[in-house]
Amino acid sequence: MNTTTKNKSRTSLIVLIVLAAFWLMPTVGLFITSLREKTEAQRTGWWDVLLRPFSQNWDIGSYTSVLTEQNLGISFISSLAVTIPATVLPLLFAAYAAFGFTFLKFRGREFFFSVIIGLLVVPIQGALVPVLKMFISFTDKTGIEISGQYAAAWFVHSAFAMPLAIYILRNYMMSIPNSLIEAARVDGASNFTIFWRLVLPISVPALASFAIFQFLWVWNDYLIAFVFVGNERPVLTYTLLSMLGTYGEGWQSVAAGSFISLSIPLLVFFSLQRYFIRGLTAGAVK
Repeated sequence: MNTTTKNKSRTSLIVLIVLAAFWLMPTVGLFITSLREKTEAQRTGWWDVLLRPFSQNWDIGSYTSVLTEQNLGISFISSLAVTIPATVLPLLFAAYAAFGFTFLKFRGREFFFSVIIGLLVVPIQGALVPVLKMFISFTDKTGIEISGQYAAAWFVHSAFAMPLAIYILRNYMMSIPNSLIEAARVDGASNFTIFWRLVLPISVPALASFAIFQFLWVWNDYLIAFVFVGNERPVLTYTLLSMLGTYGEGWQSVAAGSFISLSIPLLVFFSLQRYFIRGLTAGAVK
């Protein structure tokens, strides 16, 4: 029995290693390409480096170029200015809503929750024109410009992230023993106090799980940033596309810029990964 178990474990490990290798292959190729000289990168594929690693001429000129000449640093700041609020805002409002759907009793609670879950199937692309018209109408009536500002991307990303955030957070909060909530109420704690002092700290794994999803989604987004923010405040994805050029002659700069853009998502994921699985699986098993 022990031999069979060891064989299964060994097989699983081999399968995982193979899958990880395939998963990492594009990233490794991107990194190698960004460090090769342009002439060599155009002549042979990146995998040639693996066959002849010591016969290559390495060059960091692509990184120097994208950081100094391509204004990638400004785009980096713009991406942070869009991504951080667009991650925090839906978390804050969805946490309030999930608390209400979990611990507060009101008429139509399950119906409204079902409606919110139904909104998960609404494609964001189908709402671009109506939302843009709404922003223009708001500007005409109030004189406050929204379209073309970071706030426009915050509103759109937050609105379409709310259903998933509420779903994940409510599932997690349902795993919190109701006796804790009742004990807090007996002690005289208000719903606001229960939320901030008890439920929110316990829900950190779920908050971190959604934060990873939302951060990666917004950071890698091109469409929303292009439509609602525009090219006056270009985000990283817009700048990387412009580096490519009309005929794709700048693809090596794109490789360097893309690898730089990977740094923040990797930092976020590895910082929050210990909460990731706990946040997703909580509430799935009672």
